[in-house]
Amino acid sequence: MSRAGKSPTMKDVAREAGVALGTVSKVFNGIPVGKSYRQKVEEAANRLGYSVNNYARGLRADKTRTVALILPSTDHMFFAALADHICDILTKRDYRMLLAITRDDPSAEARCIQMVRQNRVDGIIGLTYSDDLDVGDDLPFISIDRFVSPGIPCVSSDNFSGGSMAAEKLVRLGCKRPLFLRTGSHVSGETDKRGAGFMAWCQMNDVACEARRFDDREGMEPVFAFLDEHFSDGRRDFDGVFCSTDMLAHRVHRHLEGLGVKVPEDVQLIGYDGVRCFNSEGELFCSTIVQPVRQMAETAVDMLLREDRTKLPALICLPVSYAAGGTTRE
Repeated sequence: MSRAGKSPTMKDVAREAGVALGTVSKVFNGIPVGKSYRQKVEEAANRLGYSVNNYARGLRADKTRTVALILPSTDHMFFAALADHICDILTKRDYRMLLAITRDDPSAEARCIQMVRQNRVDGIIGLTYSDDLDVGDDLPFISIDRFVSPGIPCVSSDNFSGGSMAAEKLVRLGCKRPLFLRTGSHVSGETDKRGAGFMAWCQMNDVACEARRFDDREGMEPVFAFLDEHFSDGRRDFDGVFCSTDMLAHRVHRHLEGLGVKVPEDVQLIGYDGVRCFNSEGELFCSTIVQPVRQMAETAVDMLLREDRTKLPALICLPVSYAAGGTTRE
């Protein structure tokens, strides 16, 4: 039994199980012992209500088995899915995830990094937009979708191929005047290659096209004004639209319908992300270029937790695929 009024210790577990203290230590540190010994230790720990303080143990070993994830928000479908997958993968590896949200404020990213440093994390996975992000060399950091510095690896989907795939799909489905619409950060990143891939495919195949890019800080009003200009009063200057995200495609879809433009009969839409609705059917929001979100999360965690980080690649681009979601004429 443990000492009256005090939390049980490893010595109490050893006494209760009738084994040596070293055996208890091996069990709780994942070192192989005989099956019968492990069972005795685990049963004794349960009876006494003993639990391992992984955080305190991590501090002694200079590791807390905690990883920080920095995101702009969780109200974007892709961000939410990425956080869910990273949390699940870390949990299965006996790590905890500390989530920090910047609310699209680049100045908050520096404060988040300082905050997670104070919490003694073992590394950071970040989707950031600060112009002058200073991570430092002493803390492992994996960037999502953006080059930060030569010493920080980046994990992304193959955005250029995704843009090319979207252009080809729209043209193959009969579009003669495709358009690329983008809303996003003013800070350059891998996602900019979605438009570059779209335009490159159109130019290589002599397809007349247009691209319009809007800054997130301006909101949706400039996008809606552009649509009003090109689709009102029976005008349909474009018959296919590739949107930089599924969320943008969804908003464009609703606005076009409000203008009396039918999707996909009059205009076909393709988004980018491939994150499914949170319902029992798991439906897509639109026809889309699907990012391998789970694989991106696994790759980021693998790279972050790797003991030898001297030979990590500067950029890993994972393949994308196309999925029909009702906004194209398949």
